[in-house]
Amino acid sequence: MKVSGFTFLRNGTLLGYPYIESLKSLLMVCDEVVVAVGQSDDDTLEQVRGIGDPRIRVIETVWNEAMRDRGYVYAQQKMIAQFNCTGDWAFYLEGDEVIHEDDAPKIRAALERHVDDLEIEALVFDYHHFYGCPDLVAKSPAWYRRAPRVIRNTIRSWAPDGLFWVVMDQNRRGRYPKSALAGCPIYHYGHVRSSAKMQEKVLRVSKYWNHTPKAHDYSQIDASILQPFTGAHPAVVQQWLTEYAEPAFTPDSSYQLSKRERRHRWLMRLERLLGGVDLTKKNYKQVSRT
Repeated sequence: MKVSGFTFLRNGTLLGYPYIESLKSLLMVCDEVVVAVGQSDDDTLEQVRGIGDPRIRVIETVWNEAMRDRGYVYAQQKMIAQFNCTGDWAFYLEGDEVIHEDDAPKIRAALERHVDDLEIEALVFDYHHFYGCPDLVAKSPAWYRRAPRVIRNTIRSWAPDGLFWVVMDQNRRGRYPKSALAGCPIYHYGHVRSSAKMQEKVLRVSKYWNHTPKAHDYSQIDASILQPFTGAHPAVVQQWLTEYAEPAFTPDSSYQLSKRERRHRWLMRLERLLGGVDLTKKNYKQVSRT
């Protein structure tokens, strides 16, 4: 079995991504890692090459700056990297996502277990969405609880955005991949980078969604969705958290909930009444629990 990892990056240093840590964690599972690096205004390309691992293959790309429809340029870059993967499986991590070292052998074992079971087309991961500081996680329907991050690399699939895949059967309408659970989480650190880096990110990437940039403020959130993180962070990201994460966080007690946040509160109440059933939209079809 061969496992390919892949991702895309641009201005990773300038925008405060733990992308080197992400790539190093991906290397714990993968036999090769394909990185599409867009033309940047910082040292992202040099930093990736500086990892010095022969399993990393860099593809230099140019982004379509005219593509401003719902982040589709991200999907384009994701697929450039995926189309260059040569493994049985293609494992996608975004530049702010990290694998825990304790989970790397579990992921590899799950891929070995399913490699010959052609019904399983993807592997789905739970998520820790850190918010405001490394000690808090956001849990609500606004923050996807699970997402596919590994796709079988011998089927026809494409990404309509950076988050999920669509599988094509005999030129018919696409469907979500049939999936098994990985049984371990992805650690998502995009919302703990420093406020200054987050503001820079908002200013630079809003155009790809055809949005007007807004002032970023971590305190503007429904505090009821934040819960203490009681686990251990991956070793590879510990230094980044010390040096680059927002050190402290206090929600605004006078924050006014949006209509969407009020709807999410009602949905979470309904989920509790139904015994913990997950009523959120899923970009996969679960066919196996292991």
